[in-house]
Amino acid sequence: MSAEANKKLIQQIFTDSANRSGTTFIDHLADDATWVQTGQCSWSRTFSGKDEITNGLFGYLRSLLANRPRTLAFNFIAEGEYVVVEARGDNVTKSGERYNNEYCFVWRVQNGKIKQIKEYCDSALVERVLGRFPAAAA
Repeated sequence: MSAEANKKLIQQIFTDSANRSGTTFIDHLADDATWVQTGQCSWSRTFSGKDEITNGLFGYLRSLLANRPRTLAFNFIAEGEYVVVEARGDNVTKSGERYNNEYCFVWRVQNGKIKQIKEYCDSALVERVLGRFPAAAA
């Protein structure tokens, strides 16, 4: 796929997120994909495989939020198989606290499949609002 096609795929994923709908992400996530959560907190790790990403990472995140996670992207830069996205969360926890982190994501797309997502965000905010990531879920 071209850089432009990769960019359009990632833009559709964020359109789905903004609408809290769609399956574009799951449909294009490679079985051996990795999600790298950068930083120095309990959430900072590499989630390996489609199941660990969708059920481990996102399953736990969904258990904390009042609604399906929503992330609004406002800048996309694509080159080759990489798409870089600046984005901002628009979320509320079940306890009513706002969780509006700011992100930079680096997506790697190969042959129409998402192979890696590297997430940069305020890890102190993650732990302050969402708490520690459970060791059992790691």
